[in-house]
Amino acid sequence: MPKGKPTIHEIAQALGISSATVSRALNNGDARVSNETRHKVRKMAEKMGYQPNGVAASLRKGHSNIIGIIVPVANRVFFSSIIRGVEEEVKKYGYNVIICQSYEKLENEREDVNTLMSAQVAGILVSPSRETHSEVDHLLKVINAGKVLVMFDRTLTSVPASSVSIDDFQGAYNMVKHFIDQGRHHIACFYGNPNVSVFKERRRGYLTAMADNNLEVPKEYQVLVPSDVDEGKKAMAKLMSSETPPDAVFSSSDFSALGAMQWLKDNGYSIPSDVCVAGFGNDPFAEYVTPTMSSIDQKSIDMGRAAAVLFLEEMESKSTNHRRILLPPEIILRESTLTQDISVQVKS
Repeated sequence: MPKGKPTIHEIAQALGISSATVSRALNNGDARVSNETRHKVRKMAEKMGYQPNGVAASLRKGHSNIIGIIVPVANRVFFSSIIRGVEEEVKKYGYNVIICQSYEKLENEREDVNTLMSAQVAGILVSPSRETHSEVDHLLKVINAGKVLVMFDRTLTSVPASSVSIDDFQGAYNMVKHFIDQGRHHIACFYGNPNVSVFKERRRGYLTAMADNNLEVPKEYQVLVPSDVDEGKKAMAKLMSSETPPDAVFSSSDFSALGAMQWLKDNGYSIPSDVCVAGFGNDPFAEYVTPTMSSIDQKSIDMGRAAAVLFLEEMESKSTNHRRILLPPEIILRESTLTQDISVQVKS
């Protein structure tokens, strides 16, 4: 038996047939090979431990059965759950995934796209980095090459591709309206990077809810805060030192909301009696902190499945009519905002 990885030529030699016949026999759709020959070839290939050259096959048909997924980071529950949703859906149809992380850098995202395109992926699902807003040539390159491109969570209006995201505007609006229903009128907002679509929409939801209820928004009530616990602490300290401290804080991130809660507790404030706090994301820790944290569930697994379905539909139809799916937000009310006796969970 030959040493190393066996080739088609070695299988052919072992059976005394041509390499072309072996190649055809290993190709399920080739009718020029009899079932008897096909069976003999496959049996010998299995005996010799032959593995087909996936790269060569991909080059022949123009793409592989692999989908590239690019996320800002994979170690956040939100993005890992999206990946799970995608995998669960596409594996039913024989696809596998390659996961890349941009670490919120445009240059990394460009390199990820080039790597995936070189691997002849069937398409790319991407949540653009926070630096990806005006420079999108690398994403247009995917579309121009005839590959399927689907954006999820974060979207870019300058890229003509299908997308799926939560209705960030409505989620933020509903949470601020909940604060108002709880009798709060001095409501501050921690907003994220304004170049990222999700944070832009969450801030817009906050401002619209305040305007619709004739509530003023002092300039100091709008605070740019990264999705980070320590940054949330710093922002909360600054807010509470203002002339009119807020009685509620809506954060575009659970992590900065957690920092706000920690600062309030460390400095003798009662949550929610003195200040109500809510985040966005419904990260697992939200239901285990004290008090438990109200938040907005991002439907991450559903988002991954919806992105996968968009990909599969476009692979099947080759349609250029792109769709935008907005998943309805789910408001999860917990102790950090419940000053009155109402249901702990409300779906919107």
